[in-house]
Amino acid sequence: MSELISLEIDGKICNANEGESLLNIARANGIFIPAICYLTRCSPTLACRLCLVEADGKQVYACNAKAKEGMQVKTTTENIAKERRAIMEVYDVNHPLQCGVCDQSGECELQNYTLYMKVDSQNYAIKDIPRPTQHWGVMNYDPGLCIVCEKCVTVCKDMIGSNALSTVKRSSDAIEKTFKDSMPKDAYSMWNKLNKSLIDFDENSCTDCGECISVCPVGALVSHDFQYKSNAWELTRIPASNPHSSDCSLIYYERKHESIEKHNVLKIYRVTNDHHYVSLNGAARFAYDFENKVQVKNEVAFNSAIEAFKKATSVKFNSFITNEEALLLQKLKEKLGFKLINEDAFKYQRFLKAFSSVTGNSLYKGSLKEVHNADFVISLGSFLKHDLPNARYAFNNTIVTNKANGLYFHPIVDKIVEKIGKKGKSSEFIYHKPLKEEAILYLILDLFANENLPLNIKEYLESLKEKRVKTVIETKKEQVIEKVIDEQTGEEKEVKKIISKDEEKQVEYIYSKLLDEIEQDESFYELISSMIDKKQSFSLIIGEDLITHPNWETLAKLCGLIEKYTNFNLVIIPTKTNTLGVSLICELDEKADGFIVGYNEKADFELSALGDADLDIPALNQQEGTFVNIDKRVVPTNAALPYKGYTLNDIANKLLEQEIEYTIKYTQALPLKKGFKAICFDDLSNYFSNDMQENRGYLLDVMEVSSSEEFTISSSEQFSKTQEEITIYKANPINVFNEFVAISHEFKEKAKTGIYLSKALLEKLCLNEKDSVNISANGKTLKLEVYLDDQIDGEIAYISTFDKNIKTKELFDSYRFNKAVISKA
Repeated sequence: MSELISLEIDGKICNANEGESLLNIARANGIFIPAICYLTRCSPTLACRLCLVEADGKQVYACNAKAKEGMQVKTTTENIAKERRAIMEVYDVNHPLQCGVCDQSGECELQNYTLYMKVDSQNYAIKDIPRPTQHWGVMNYDPGLCIVCEKCVTVCKDMIGSNALSTVKRSSDAIEKTFKDSMPKDAYSMWNKLNKSLIDFDENSCTDCGECISVCPVGALVSHDFQYKSNAWELTRIPASNPHSSDCSLIYYERKHESIEKHNVLKIYRVTNDHHYVSLNGAARFAYDFENKVQVKNEVAFNSAIEAFKKATSVKFNSFITNEEALLLQKLKEKLGFKLINEDAFKYQRFLKAFSSVTGNSLYKGSLKEVHNADFVISLGSFLKHDLPNARYAFNNTIVTNKANGLYFHPIVDKIVEKIGKKGKSSEFIYHKPLKEEAILYLILDLFANENLPLNIKEYLESLKEKRVKTVIETKKEQVIEKVIDEQTGEEKEVKKIISKDEEKQVEYIYSKLLDEIEQDESFYELISSMIDKKQSFSLIIGEDLITHPNWETLAKLCGLIEKYTNFNLVIIPTKTNTLGVSLICELDEKADGFIVGYNEKADFELSALGDADLDIPALNQQEGTFVNIDKRVVPTNAALPYKGYTLNDIANKLLEQEIEYTIKYTQALPLKKGFKAICFDDLSNYFSNDMQENRGYLLDVMEVSSSEEFTISSSEQFSKTQEEITIYKANPINVFNEFVAISHEFKEKAKTGIYLSKALLEKLCLNEKDSVNISANGKTLKLEVYLDDQIDGEIAYISTFDKNIKTKELFDSYRFNKAVISKA
């Protein structure tokens, strides 16, 4: 851990960690230093050079300079002011004067800094070269507006991990030599680079997160669907939480009226984020228009819903729901006695309970913030890019910016995830067969557990080890004497020489059968030993593959042992937006029977926010309430759009014979014994401060639970298939987490229900995109369309499950992997 030090910036005493950047320290202490290119959580690029400061009498860049004890810093001097003004003049050279129609106008950093530095004249000029606009996936790029600050390149590399953007050379006229002598050196260097560069795009690496749009300080990168739709100052920002995945990241719905004619109709125009503190996935940023446009209350349908609840023997729902709604369903269960069914939350609940039975704590210790800051990180059992992109960002960010090491275990080869770090040095990707997760957990215990590990586990691990003999080549150096002829005298003389001699040698070493399980050899131990050298903080990301595993209870307890007896802090990814919250609030049952009421689920009587059911209910962008995110934080979300129909609270009021006006009245009634706090919704904060502290809601209290380390040690099950079968996996295409994403304007053409194959598997099976095939598995046969996913490799196909009307989940048992026979339809 770095030491706390004290330094002085503009006469203000600041406390900081030794080695922290001067720019971050200044921001945390409310001291302004201009910077266009720097991103708080990423590595400095030194592209803009505006953050010049004087530290102990020497000019340095605040984004790159590290704090030292007693350092004296001045944020501006006469020379620095000249440099900064010259840099801003250079940025304004040939920059199009189209602020009136530019989408960034009103929140443009180029505008702000030009005014701040009082640039009212121009001393530099060069002939402009045509740079045509380009359309890239979800965005448009205008090189004419681009100032090549490299923020987009940096965030894609250091945070997102896609490496889809890069800086490349462009044609241009040379800068006149007279400028080199007449202008400040930093301004000249920056101009020389700007004049020769632009940004390039790799379509095959992009995951459509739009983070590059968010960080762009000018109007060079813009969402193609927002461009020319609104001025920034016309929009009202509504703070909320990502409704599509369990990061529940802070987002802002930005809305205004739909048109002059429809001035009373509100519409969301875009979603934005505080990119210095949090990144968004594509669904959070672009799948915002999924509201249920209900204008009147349907009393007949409401009365039918009341009767359906009275009649129900089971109520089925999913985890795209607020904590308050989950509490209402629990109260209705207690009153009416029906079964409460939520498939993913039930599996998560039982896994977490088994995990806690070993650790003695109700929750896991880790968080995504800790993953961001870790020295060593492992991901196991998650198709990370698809399951939770923000976990992938954390995994990538710590490896790239913290120089951490990482291991990624999964059966599916993900070519984008493989870009994390440098394979074989900072990160390693182990593609194992399905059902090997148990062996990997034992291997982690073998490698990292301390001496307090329970005796039966120690003995089991020892029983897996055996001595083997390996032939190695050993190089020995020997001294020999050779007789040579002296070229000058012609006489013979003796010369001493050192020669290398290779000899084969038989070496005994300890080998674990666990390495056989995941098809690794003894060099894997050597690799891990080199990776963990001098590492202090460890994070382990556990994914859905373990939660749904046939031997889930043993795996959960092994995870508990790892958290208890190693240095790893675990993060167990909640499978849907509010899976963790639901699992804490609701008493869930395993299987539905009888008459079923569905809440956003297929059933005999359906309540749905999709506008396709017996009774309409509001979508999550029309509700106030809270979620519990992956970091175990209760975070608020606000309604961006109105809803004029009935809500679950209306149904609860009728059935529970009460009058609670707003659903958020239940926020303070969430169960204290599960770690919630009696805090009113309106008292929950939802922002990040300049010192990078997350002021969002509150952290759940960790409760003590009874614990026991006794469980039966079992051997891994085997996953075998015939030559006629392929391996299938239950997963959704990137960003398409649910049906709400699928109906949004940005994704409705991209959200395809079907089977997704790598190019290699497509060729092996002699299939083409959009072929119709029959998939037979788990006693079911479904006809699906074929799609290519060129971001994966190998011979495992995944099948989408987001559409409740197409029963693709029936092709699987509980585990995410299965065997299937595929044939052309």
